[in-house]
Amino acid sequence: MPDAGGPDRSGPGRPADDLIQPFQLESGNGGEAKLSGRLARLGDAVDDVLNRHDYPEPVAQLLGEALALSATLAGALKFDGIFTLQVQGDGPVSLLLADVQTTHDAERYLIRGYAKYDDVALAKHDAGDSLMGEGYFALTVDQGKHTERYQGMVEIIGSTLAECARHYFRQSQQMDAAITLSAGRAGPDGAWRAGAIMVQRIADDPNIQLPSDDGDDTWRRVMMLMATGTEIEMLDPALTAERYLFRLFHEEGVRVTDPRPVARGCRCSSERVFNVLVQLPSDELDDLAVDGYLEVTCEFCSETYSFTPDAVAARAAETAAAPPPNPVIESPESPAR
Repeated sequence: MPDAGGPDRSGPGRPADDLIQPFQLESGNGGEAKLSGRLARLGDAVDDVLNRHDYPEPVAQLLGEALALSATLAGALKFDGIFTLQVQGDGPVSLLLADVQTTHDAERYLIRGYAKYDDVALAKHDAGDSLMGEGYFALTVDQGKHTERYQGMVEIIGSTLAECARHYFRQSQQMDAAITLSAGRAGPDGAWRAGAIMVQRIADDPNIQLPSDDGDDTWRRVMMLMATGTEIEMLDPALTAERYLFRLFHEEGVRVTDPRPVARGCRCSSERVFNVLVQLPSDELDDLAVDGYLEVTCEFCSETYSFTPDAVAARAAETAAAPPPNPVIESPESPAR
């Protein structure tokens, strides 16, 4: 696609990579539905996640797409909590997990992820077939204590992750969503990069039935414009998010807001792992022992934590001997906790 030029406000104070870029298309504002979207561009963040594992290239590429997709979806939410994308199936990749933690009213997004796969099944896999097989695609939003956990789940439909996500929105949200995903290396054996772009139709009035794809000329035009984008453009570190969006949608009156930074971040810690070990029965602890130490490796970041059995046993004995906390008796007028 020729370079359409356009505004590019990247510079000091504005990230050029590892970001979620919200945008709106003004051409949709005069009809029944508004068109809004987000573009995720991941560089060091996704490279850091994938390089912590020795995944085969197809598995790493699929997980890269999942990380970009999860960042794009989480970018629609303004909350402090955890957004999780999980795909579980009977294909060569049996589990795909990517989550995004938001902090300080979604000012920053921390991503992590991992995949489980079968070497034998992967070696026999045909390139045109789905790596995920049959199973389910689920999205979860957890805002912590005192809030209701939300989860939406649909069966896997389609051979790609983008097709699964589009089916989810049609089936679970009754909402049209155009989604494109890309992940790959910047040159042979180069750093991993990933990107995702998503456009949604949202009615001002939830009681309004949106027109079908065939009856909405604006929506059809936007989907065709999205299809003109290439994977090279999506993953090009020299092409900023704003300039790429302008290339695609300059005729649709694209308008961007402030981007949101993304970084790799894992929630594991020595204290958390230690507290988990304290809760395990002694026979399970024996199975974890390696050369006299208890070793636990985080599946997300591959960090290994090592403890002595004596230290775990001592903490377990202290926990068992500690008196239970005093119960809190609330009056009928007390607010529920």
